[in-house]
Amino acid sequence: MLPISTDKVAEVIILARELDRAEREFDGFVDRLNEDEQTALVAIFWIGRGSFDADDLEEAIQTARQERSTPTKDYLKGSPHLADHLISGLEALGIDASDAEDALLGHR
Repeated sequence: MLPISTDKVAEVIILARELDRAEREFDGFVDRLNEDEQTALVAIFWIGRGSFDADDLEEAIQTARQERSTPTKDYLKGSPHLADHLISGLEALGIDASDAEDALLGHR
């Protein structure tokens, strides 16, 4: 089981798509995630971009924890394809975030 909820990943995906307008909200949201959630988010991102296979989730999480050298929000914002990689990572893990995204967007 992931140490971060699908709803939280979906919120990051939504904010990443609107990063030009929602950077402060993105920063605040990611900052409020605990360390386990932040490392899981990075691991999902890495799986989505192909750096790790879904079967290597635990290794990706450990690597994210060990190699953390910059704030998670800054690291993730460095990727122009952040939302796509998070979606791909969740899909590789057998998780569909579209319902969570739709629910969150319906509440905005």
